[in-house]
Amino acid sequence: MDQMNDNQKTISEHAYWFLFHRDELLMKETDDGLILPSLEDLNVLPYLTAKHAQHIGSLDSAACFAATIASEDVPPGFALQKLRGVYGLVEDDAFRLAFRAYHVRTWLKSNRFCGSCGQATQPVIEELAVRCPQCGHIAYPRISPAIIVAVTKGEEILLAHSNRLPPKRYSVIAGFVEPGETLEECVRRELAEEVGIEVTDIRYFGNQPWPFPDSLMVAFTATAVSSEITIDNNEILDAGWYSPHNLPDIPGKESIARRLIDAHLAKFK
Repeated sequence: MDQMNDNQKTISEHAYWFLFHRDELLMKETDDGLILPSLEDLNVLPYLTAKHAQHIGSLDSAACFAATIASEDVPPGFALQKLRGVYGLVEDDAFRLAFRAYHVRTWLKSNRFCGSCGQATQPVIEELAVRCPQCGHIAYPRISPAIIVAVTKGEEILLAHSNRLPPKRYSVIAGFVEPGETLEECVRRELAEEVGIEVTDIRYFGNQPWPFPDSLMVAFTATAVSSEITIDNNEILDAGWYSPHNLPDIPGKESIARRLIDAHLAKFK
């Protein structure tokens, strides 16, 4: 185990560990299902060297740490689970911490060296940050705001298949906010660029951290002014209007995209 940073809490035997191999989370197999491993469990995993360890918060009054493991070869009694697949297997608080752990872990890996002068960075004691000892540059976890919007026309909802989704999976439109742009302006621009749709009545719906790798998804609903779809054939490969009775394959319940879709469908039950 890597030596812990000075700003991290004392590790107790009750601490939980979020250990990642790429985008998979190490889980312990029990008769009651998969659970997060504890420090005691790590004693039976001596060859799974954990790197870039970082305190990320607490769960049930126990400290929680995130780290990376290099090997995907885990011993019997443990399993690697895709992060999104952890939803429903653990409590909601643990799932949210898993998202936070993945975000912090990815940020630490990307900021081992100063982006200004190339010197190796060091952890900051007082806050979640790294500092360059050479030039003093401080790097904080990056958060990239993005919009996601459910566009409706009567009982129909606009769903699209993008090149980022699994085959035959359709979802609502999303995109990153550009410099100098408000969230509402981003909604209008993304819809115009990707599907050629003009909207009105843009309303805030909710938000969700989405650590793939570092997004904050800000969700909206909107009403279509135009209904003719013109896809960009770049990011969006197909799009259409769908009623509650002819839905395609849609995202899982762990995502705010699904919450947007379900909220629309609930109006017509």
